[in-house]
Amino acid sequence: MNTTTNAPDLTCRPPRSPRVRLGGYVILPRLLDKCRAELADTSGEYHYNCPLDRRFFDFTGIDSEALKAEVAKGLGDGALLAWVQASAPVKHGEWEIAQWSAFREAAAPADNESRADLNEQIAAAGGGGREDIITWFDYIELDDHVTFGGKA
Repeated sequence: MNTTTNAPDLTCRPPRSPRVRLGGYVILPRLLDKCRAELADTSGEYHYNCPLDRRFFDFTGIDSEALKAEVAKGLGDGALLAWVQASAPVKHGEWEIAQWSAFREAAAPADNESRADLNEQIAAAGGGGREDIITWFDYIELDDHVTFGGKA
């Protein structure tokens, strides 16, 4: 099966927002985009199995290389979700997935040093003074936007 047919070109556009859900999981669609792009050598500046992706892997107990092997088969999102649900060593109910996703989506720097670092990254992206960029997901979406020519 051709693994590059459904691979996004992340040199031309960003992966899906970390807020997009698949099976209730935030982060999962984004990490699938990055994995497919990495397999197709079109990942640009994006990296599969980055610290954000590892939040998903830690929650589910899934091995990133095992998921990558499934993605390499050319499976679509639905089939990959079914594989995640069947293969995850740590089984979670729908409510736990919903709570984890809501927590991840609302996660912001937990200390002053991390907040200062994030503020510097926001300023570097041209968003200095923006009071609406509070969470890590907010920053990721801003960074994706300005990386591809958008204005902060």
